[in-house]
Parts: sequence; structure tokens; C-alpha cells
Amino acid sequence: MKATHLAFAVVMAFTASVHSQEVEKAVTQERAGLPGPARILGGIPDGTPPPARPVKPAFVVPAKDILTTTRQQQGGRTITIHKINPIDLPPPPEPAHPDADFDDTAFKAHLAEYRAKYPEPRVLFVGATVYRSKNAAPRTLVRYWYGANAEPVTFWSTADFALMSGILSFVGTDGHTRSLFMMWGNVDIERTAARYASIGREFHPPVIPDLPVGPATFTFVGNQPPAGVLVPIQSLHDIYNAEFARLRAAYDGRERARIQRDADLKANPPRPKDITFSYWRSERPAPAKGGVK
Repeated sequence: MKATHLAFAVVMAFTASVHSQEVEKAVTQERAGLPGPARILGGIPDGTPPPARPVKPAFVVPAKDILTTTRQQQGGRTITIHKINPIDLPPPPEPAHPDADFDDTAFKAHLAEYRAKYPEPRVLFVGATVYRSKNAAPRTLVRYWYGANAEPVTFWSTADFALMSGILSFVGTDGHTRSLFMMWGNVDIERTAARYASIGREFHPPVIPDLPVGPATFTFVGNQPPAGVLVPIQSLHDIYNAEFARLRAAYDGRERARIQRDADLKANPPRPKDITFSYWRSERPAPAKGGVK
């Protein structure tokens, strides 16, 4: 898949971008099994840079504690190695949570209580290729893996799945919360055909079926999947139709930010940073793993 993008979806209970009030509402809706309109949870990345990370304090060794210094040049940077006087380090912290006994009755009860409050998240694993042509609207070929032992289903969609790459979590029409994990890419049919022709080859794009004009819809390739598989797919299309302007604006923002980053890197390529290592030798060997200190 060309120009592959990874929609970053680190799935725990919900993604970090989901607002707390929306989470509580979604959990309540899911516990009650209440159907409703499909909707996005949280914000959509729009290219706005994240807050700057706090600068970590530098590790400084007083000059009086530096015993020897060697320097090497590598790849345009200087690597400095200091042998220093030993530093008294604090003992490693004890684990905050000891190893859990999964057979313990109290642990099972606690886990059951947690699962009752926070249902196990559902994850949508999707691969999408958006075919673009100057003479036609974009069409997306999608593969959806809906079960560990099930064959993926394939369908064509009139939705531009590039726009949906910003969706991290959503609530389906069945009231269940899902996280979207999607690999996607674009194929420009005319440009790809021209590249193939330049090396004496012929590009054969897939046969795209005739799909109706209007709200985003889809058609399966091959057999119709089980009814339960349709819910998240239809929910995504419902969201696309209802939130198209918002999805478009967020995608355009991400693209502007990407183009700007590429231009900045081209104009100011990163230079290798100098590195400093400090080390000392202990008079007493470290204990073997699992041994007595």
C-alpha cells in the first residue's frame, strides 16, 4: 500500500483524547445496551502540534569528579566519554503492584467489578486503499478483520477513508464503543499509470464497481458477512455522512501540518547531536539476577 499512514490508536479502555464526560456517557450507554446514533468520541487530530514536553534537567558531573576523558568523531558528531568517580545511586524502587495471582478470589472479584464498570474495548482492524482519479470521485477498497479465526471481509466504499483516519474512538449504533486501528494509503490512478509507463510497464487498477451518488455507502466483494459485522461498518459511514465537514477540515489541517514539517526538514535538515557518556567501575560486582544483594 503506497503512502501508508498509520492511524495511531493505542487501545486501553479508551483513547487518551476522549473527554471524561463523553467516556462516562459512552460507558453508561454501553452498559444499558442503548442504541443510538453513531458518533465520534473525543476530538479529531487536526494538525495542531501537541504541547511541548517539559525539558529534563541535564545530568552534570562536576569537573573534580571526572577522572579521564576521551572523544571520538562519528557521523558529524562528537562522542565524549567520561570516566568519573562512583556515584551513590538510590536503591531501585519496589514495584508499585506485586505480581497478581490470577487465581485469587479477591482478584477475580475486583476484575469482574472493573469489567462491569468499564466494558472490554472493541477494536476495529481495517486496511484501506483510497483510489483517486481526476475524472471520478474517490473510491476506497477496504478490508476488515472482525475475528481471530474469521476471514476478513472486503468492500468498496464511496467514503474517502483518508478523512476517517483521524477517528480514534466512536460509539456505534448498537451503543458499543470501538477504537479504530487503520492502515491506509492513497493511489492516484493517473500518476501511477504514468510511472508504470515510464519503465515500460502497464498499470492495471482494480475494477471499481458502479456505486450510487449521494451519501456514502458501500458494497461487499464476495459473500455477505454476518449481520453483526455490518454494525461498525455502517456506523462509520453514518459518522462520515453526519460529520463530513468536520472530518474534511481536520484532514486538511493534518495535511497542511505534514507539508509544513516536510518543508521545514528539507530547509533545515537535522544535524547529529553531540553525545556525552559518563561511567564508573564499581569495586563490587553487581549481584546476579535474582541473587542476594
